[in-house]
Amino acid sequence: MVNAVKVFKKTAPNGKITVYLGRRDFVDNTASTEPVDGVIVCDNDYLRGRKVFATVTVTYRFGREEDEVMGLNFSKEMQLAAQQIYPANNQPELTSVQDRLVKKLGGNAYPFAVTLPDSAPSSVQLHSGDDDTAKPLGVIYELRVFVGDTADEKPHRRNSVALAVRKVQFSPATGSKRQPSTLVSKGFALSSGKLNMEVTLDKEIFYHGEQIKANLSINNASKKTVKNIKCAVVQHVEVTMTNSQFTREVSSLESKEGCPITPGSNLTKAFTLTPLASSNKSKTGIALDGKLKDTDANLASSTLVAVGKNPNDALGIVVSYSLRVKLNCGALGGELVADLPFKLLHPAPGAAVKARPDAGYTGGEDLEFEDFARLRRGQSVDQP
Repeated sequence: MVNAVKVFKKTAPNGKITVYLGRRDFVDNTASTEPVDGVIVCDNDYLRGRKVFATVTVTYRFGREEDEVMGLNFSKEMQLAAQQIYPANNQPELTSVQDRLVKKLGGNAYPFAVTLPDSAPSSVQLHSGDDDTAKPLGVIYELRVFVGDTADEKPHRRNSVALAVRKVQFSPATGSKRQPSTLVSKGFALSSGKLNMEVTLDKEIFYHGEQIKANLSINNASKKTVKNIKCAVVQHVEVTMTNSQFTREVSSLESKEGCPITPGSNLTKAFTLTPLASSNKSKTGIALDGKLKDTDANLASSTLVAVGKNPNDALGIVVSYSLRVKLNCGALGGELVADLPFKLLHPAPGAAVKARPDAGYTGGEDLEFEDFARLRRGQSVDQP
């Protein structure tokens, strides 16, 4: 049995041009980015010598629209790529879904594939806490297909189609066998000995919705007493446009079990945390991969960079995660804090990052059309 491939379509208000997409997520595997590809159907009599263009634009909104006063602008829109679809300058290599669509839709169907630059930032949205009428904060991609004379002209709404797409990253197919660990110590004034803590994770890459287990080993060789332990998953967000950074706790717990840890004693303990978008609805500034009102939205994935590249050169909104453990030694003793970085990602669809939604497509009448509505997360291939 062949899985049905879901194809999304959207038609211009005048009904003269229709766009078909086999997927709405385009994968960046750090070495390259998949092109934004699809098929358009246009009425040749309507074109009257004009051309059809496809552009991909990214809107980088880093402030609320209602705060824009006296010429202050908190958003920047950039056109990343443009391509002439009809008449085509060059014929792209067709995916199997495109090939089937062209055969099914007839002579007025034209395939396209718009290539994004490797430096294009990943799609991320920041939870503003406002209602649905506010424009979303973050990095938003849009595919525009329109009729005109040049790719630079402003498309008219009646003869154009705009579709929201996303640039995403998945966990590397090879995985990582590294087990992150850190060892921190704290000495105290006017007191001999140190408080030592080792924090270890079972693995470096965790998937969204997966439990994160932290193993603690505490050796109190000081004269102070540990009163309680706090463990949290911290999301670090860097907005490169304004060079600003902030953090949010997306999961935390506090425990006095095994405490107080008196001088000369040891404690070995394991904590389990599960960071979820659904448990952070009241916090503003949380980085997400969609709108929080969508049931399938989750926390933004860690930003990956290619091997040998500097993470500081990443653009857009850079997201990372760490496990933060605090030992509280009272008002005079202060705290011993350990930060252990890890990655939070989606597993690659199939066995490899390069797997395409049409990888198992073998032809036949197995195309399922769906009107392109709001952007929903998920794969274009129906799971068996």
